[in-house]
Amino acid sequence: MTVPTVRRQALDDQELILLRLLADGLSADAVARRLGTSERTVRRRVRAICDRLGVPAPISAVVWAVRRGLL
Repeated sequence: MTVPTVRRQALDDQELILLRLLADGLSADAVARRLGTSERTVRRRVRAICDRLGVPAPISAVVWAVRRGLL
């Protein structure tokens, strides 16, 4: 499997915070409460991150960011 090359700029600070909270084990609902937004917004943003990175699931996005030293 080829890992897509994406520059750090591909993830903004808010997206990295979102991934960090997921990496810490928070659910989408808990992340939403922490960030003061809706669970639907969190799920939509996570899906957009996954699509942009070319990964199939949120955990894959977290792993992608960890492997690149972003988290």
